[in-house]
Amino acid sequence: MTTAVEGTRTFVQELRTWQARRWITALIGALATVLVVAVPTDLIDTPLFTRDVPPTWWAWPVLIVNAVLAGLVAATYVARKDTAERSGGAWGIGGGLVTFFAVGCPVCNKLVLLALGYAGALQYFEPIQPYLAGSSIALLAVAFVMRVIRERRCPLPKPGT
Repeated sequence: MTTAVEGTRTFVQELRTWQARRWITALIGALATVLVVAVPTDLIDTPLFTRDVPPTWWAWPVLIVNAVLAGLVAATYVARKDTAERSGGAWGIGGGLVTFFAVGCPVCNKLVLLALGYAGALQYFEPIQPYLAGSSIALLAVAFVMRVIRERRCPLPKPGT
């Protein structure tokens, strides 16, 4: 059984082996995440969407942390020549979805509005958004760490061998 220090060393060593195309994918994934989340939640002001409740002070920092993590998770899907598919994707998808609810306007989200109404969204949903933000960061971080650590753990045999 490995210790936490050995696990951290293995994790960092694995990141050092990443090729440039993985880091480029991480950057593109992070930028895409910012756009996909910030435009419909009106963190980036556009004529397409409006926001009834101003963004919280922590919306942008949470979005940036989540975008970086989402980009890194996306980069783990860029194939390496010496590894096979690994798990952890469901955690990343969950983290991405929770990010959208965490930084969005509580009364602009149609699903929340249908379920709770305007007053309910402000009274019940808005107070849990910081917890959703923390959960989204945790889910994406778990997905990233799982995918990096498991990358070379048990490679599948190549087809035809």
